[in-house]
Amino acid sequence: MDKNSATGLFLISALLLVYLFFFSPKKTDEKAAGKTPPATTAAAKAPAVLTTALAPEATLDTTAGPAQDLHLTNANLDVTLSTRGGRISAVRLLKYKTFFGKPMDLFDANSARMDTKFRTLDGKTVQFSDLNFQAVPSQAAGGGSMLTFTAPVAGGSIVQTYTLPANSFEVKYDLRLNGLDRTVAQEPLTFSFIDEVRQTEQDLKQNRNHTTINHYLAAGDQGALAEASEKPEEIKASGPVKWAAHKHDFFVAGLIADQQPFAGGAFNSNVNLADSSTIKTLSTTLTIPVAEVEQGRGQYRFFFGPNSFNLLKAVTPEFDRNVYLGWGLFRWVNRFVVLPVFHFLEQYISSYGIIILLLVVLIKLVTWPLTYKTYESQARMKVLKPEIDELKAKYGDDQTKVQQETMKLYSTFGVSPLSGCVPTLLTLPILFAMFQFFPNAIELRQQTFLWAKDLSSYDVFVKLPFYVKWYGDHVSMFTLLMTASTLLMTWQSNQTNTAMQGPMKTYSYLMPIIFLFVLNSFAAGLTWYYFVSNVITFAQQALTRALVDDTKIRAQLDANKIKNKDKKPGGLQGRIAEAMKAAQEREAQAKRKS
Repeated sequence: MDKNSATGLFLISALLLVYLFFFSPKKTDEKAAGKTPPATTAAAKAPAVLTTALAPEATLDTTAGPAQDLHLTNANLDVTLSTRGGRISAVRLLKYKTFFGKPMDLFDANSARMDTKFRTLDGKTVQFSDLNFQAVPSQAAGGGSMLTFTAPVAGGSIVQTYTLPANSFEVKYDLRLNGLDRTVAQEPLTFSFIDEVRQTEQDLKQNRNHTTINHYLAAGDQGALAEASEKPEEIKASGPVKWAAHKHDFFVAGLIADQQPFAGGAFNSNVNLADSSTIKTLSTTLTIPVAEVEQGRGQYRFFFGPNSFNLLKAVTPEFDRNVYLGWGLFRWVNRFVVLPVFHFLEQYISSYGIIILLLVVLIKLVTWPLTYKTYESQARMKVLKPEIDELKAKYGDDQTKVQQETMKLYSTFGVSPLSGCVPTLLTLPILFAMFQFFPNAIELRQQTFLWAKDLSSYDVFVKLPFYVKWYGDHVSMFTLLMTASTLLMTWQSNQTNTAMQGPMKTYSYLMPIIFLFVLNSFAAGLTWYYFVSNVITFAQQALTRALVDDTKIRAQLDANKIKNKDKKPGGLQGRIAEAMKAAQEREAQAKRKS
C-alpha cells in the first residue's frame, strides 16, 4: 500500500464514516429502553367473540348493545374489526413471529386506534367511534370474505365495506354516506390512525430507527418523517396524497386511495425513551373529499404485510419505497443488482449465510479487473521507488520541488498516481449499498447461520454483564472476525510496502479498530459479508502477485520513458504540475521581497 493508495483509503474511510453518521439511521442511547420482550397483547389473548362463520347475509344488530369483534381471515392475515365505529382494531400476520416467538401483531386495540369523523351543516361532529354499526358478513366475489357495517345517522346512513381476498395482504375498503348530502357540511372527512409501535425485533434501537411514516403525493413526490430523531417530527403533505404507510422496520400498515387521492395529510411521530413498551408513536391524518363518499367513489385499500420489495412494488406505484435500499446510485445497485442475485440464489440454496458467501464471490469476480488495476498501479509505484528516493535526497526539505519533480517523473514514465485510487472508488457504490441492504432486507429476518439467530440483526456470541459505551452489551463474533482479518491484511500490506511510514502507517491500523465499535451492533449479514470478502481478497492478492511481474513492469516503464522523453505533462497531471510550479514561483518571490 503506497502513499497514494493510503490516501485513497483514508478518503474512502472518511466517506464511509460520514455516510454512517449522517445518511444512515442514527443510533440512539437506550439506557432506559427495555431489553425484555414486549408482553403478549390483549388482542392475542382474547378469544374471538364473533367470526364470519355466520350464515351469509346474517345481520348482527349492535346499535343498542356493547361492541362486538368480528374477524376477516385468510392464509396471511387475521383482521379484527369492531362494531364500535365499524373499524379495524387489530391485525395479526399469521406467517410471521416476533423475534421473541410471540404472534406477529402489527397492532391491536390497546396499541392503535383508527377513526373517521365529519361535520354536519349545523356544526355537530359525527365520529364513527361513537356509533355502533350493524354488521353483515358475506362471501366476496372471486373468493375471500366480506363484512359490511351500517349505522343510521341523521336520516341517512354510513356504510363501510371491508373485503379480504384469499391469499392477500390487502383489505379493500369502501366508504359511503347514503342520503346525507343535505346534512353533511361540504368539507373533507378526516381519517386518523394513531399507532403505538411495539418492539418486535432483537435490536430495539434498530427497530425504532427503522420505524417511520412514508407518504406519496398524487403529483409523484415522496415524503417521509425523519426515522432516528428523538424529537417530535411532523410534516404536512404539500398536495393530494395517493398513499400513506406506517413502516414498522420489517412490516407495513398502509392506506391507498384507489380512485381520487386524499385531499391532504398530516404525519407525526414521537419517541418516549422512558417507555420501553412503545418504541415510537406514529400518527397519520388524511382528509377524504366528501363528494367521493357521497357519490360512491370512496374506494381504498389497506395493506398489512411484510416490507418485501417484490410484494410492495405490485401494490401501487412507488409503494416499494417503504423498503429503504439507500438513496440515488446505492438504491439502484441494491434494486437491480443485489436483490435479483439474492432472489435467484434463494431458489436453489436455503442457507442465507451461504447465499451471502456466493454473493461476495460474484461481486469479487465482477470487480476483479478493478482490483487487478489497483494492484498493478501499486506495483508501478513500487518499481519507481528508487527514483523517488533519489529526488527526496536531491532536493531535501524543498517539498514543493520534490512534488513538482515527482509529477514530472510520473509523466515521463507514464504513471498516474490516481490510477490506484480510482478503481477502488468505483467499488464504493457496492460498499455503501450493502450498508443499507442487510439491515433492511426482510429476506434475512430471523434467518439463522452458525451462531447468529438473525442475520438482519447483530449476532450475540457472548452476552456481556455490563454495557460498554460505543460498543454495547454483547460481543459480535462476525465483527471480531472481520476486524481481525482486516488488521491482518493491513499488516501484510505494510510489511511489503516500505513507503508506508509514520502517521499513515498508524492510521491504517486505526480504522479497523474504529469499525470494530461502529459495526458491533450492525446486521450479522453485513459483518459476515465483509469477513468473507476479506478472506477472498487474500486469495485474490496471492493470485494477482503471481500474475504481476515486476521485471516486465520495469521494462514497460523504461520504454515509456524513451517514448515520453520530450513530452510535457498533460491532463490532470499537467494541471497539477503547473499549480506546483506557480506555487514555487510565488514562494520564491515572497522570499525575495523579505
